[in-house]
Amino acid sequence: MRKVYLLDCTLRDGGYINNFTFGEDVIRGFCKKIVKTGVEICEVGFIKGDAYDPNTSLFPDVESFKNVITPKDSHMKYVGMLDMSNPIPLERLTPCDGTSIDGIRVIFKKNKIEEAYRYCERIQELGYFISVNFVGTDLYSDEEVIEGIQKFNKLHPFAVSIVDSFGVIKRKQFLRLCYIADNNLNKDTVLAYHAHNNLQQAFGNAESLVEMNLKRDLIIDACVFGMGRGAGNLNLELFAEYMNENYDTDYKIEPMLEIMDEYLSDIYKKRQWGYSLPFYLSASKNCHPNYAVYLEDKDALSVWDFDRVLASIPDEEKANYSKEKAEAYYKNYLFGEYDDADSTVELKRVFDGKEVLLIAPGRSIKEHAAEIDEFAKRPNVITVSTNFIPEKWNVDYIFSNNMKRFRKIKGYRGARVILTSNVTAEPEGGLKVSFSRFAGKKEDVSDNSGLMLLRILCEAGVKKVMIAGMDGYDEYYGMDYYDSGMEYSFKVDANKRNKQISEELNDIAKYLEITFVTPTNYSID
Repeated sequence: MRKVYLLDCTLRDGGYINNFTFGEDVIRGFCKKIVKTGVEICEVGFIKGDAYDPNTSLFPDVESFKNVITPKDSHMKYVGMLDMSNPIPLERLTPCDGTSIDGIRVIFKKNKIEEAYRYCERIQELGYFISVNFVGTDLYSDEEVIEGIQKFNKLHPFAVSIVDSFGVIKRKQFLRLCYIADNNLNKDTVLAYHAHNNLQQAFGNAESLVEMNLKRDLIIDACVFGMGRGAGNLNLELFAEYMNENYDTDYKIEPMLEIMDEYLSDIYKKRQWGYSLPFYLSASKNCHPNYAVYLEDKDALSVWDFDRVLASIPDEEKANYSKEKAEAYYKNYLFGEYDDADSTVELKRVFDGKEVLLIAPGRSIKEHAAEIDEFAKRPNVITVSTNFIPEKWNVDYIFSNNMKRFRKIKGYRGARVILTSNVTAEPEGGLKVSFSRFAGKKEDVSDNSGLMLLRILCEAGVKKVMIAGMDGYDEYYGMDYYDSGMEYSFKVDANKRNKQISEELNDIAKYLEITFVTPTNYSID
């Protein structure tokens, strides 16, 4: 084995977590501290966009990198990453003069290989060293990997990288790819590895590559604290320590820990990364991890249903994520046809001539229990809770449209249940109605339980509803629900959701008299 280089890509791959908005002082400070670690290569950010914002690790041209890496350290190689899915115009790449980045890493999918080759050719002419990164290397056949390597061999790139974009490559497959690459690459080309940790394979694969003792230099990509898209990346601090213990290197761990403490811990508190059930499921189905992010944000699927939605995605679309596609697959799963004629007749019979007290799980029901008691004790009132079992009130019905939360309700014998058809359980002694008939039209709140229940009550002929605990969303985590176990952070979407739900409530209020028993962020004209 010759030289093993460690490449830090925290500011680039980690940027997927916080939309690349680290702040100018953090980016500058990071570039200074990473030098102290002894890591040989620093990927400062993406080369993308049209305007430079010093608070982000996105750089629209080569010149803008100077703002955060000056003065450069002579022992460090600085690189930027360019994505062939949306490359900047070539004229923005000025000749390399040693004052900005030294190299450019070019990532591309199989369908962009010709454009990537021409782009890499021009980058070399400008004096930069190049790293050729085959996105989703596991999606290539062995023959395609060999053909791709032989094509780029003509350029004699500094490095060629195996990229585990979805964190799905296990050791046996990884070693095969390494052998293929090693036997077909030019002898002077560095073999690189970029890992994601969806199946916890990153460290083991990197370790196995180093231990192959190849007669060529290697690059191992890693991020401080493992910060990165999906379940994150290989942890730089852990792999540096492994190298120190086994290969007599002298990487400094303390500056890495300082980066974690000073720059990354606050980000982690707001938006965590790392191994999780959703990312495991997406990797097990060879899906882009953003499908897992999208479905997890819905906070409505049981693990069984989560798996079924991912399995419904066609193989040719699993690597090509878009929010529109994810929404379509989610809705296709939820909006199956369901005959609820019998349930509708029963609902009309039960609620005929009744008023309804709707109890939602907002924090206000703790502080306003006395007021709720007054309404609950009224004659001719039916009480219905949404997606939870109230501690203080014996409700007549529990409504659930959320497969995840219904698990906590299932088996409760104190009330009948009303379920929507997306809940994959039969309501013993209860009722089930069509999800699609009562879902809203606004995407972000289409499955809001309070709104769906109000539409069902309209269908049942109810004329008056008193609402408790339908408080609305707060931008601060931990402020929405009376039970902390139900909390879910909507962050910047809180005000948007409140506005959309208010608009939906105003539409429903044309047919139903609505009175709020407890304070709310929603408004009805």
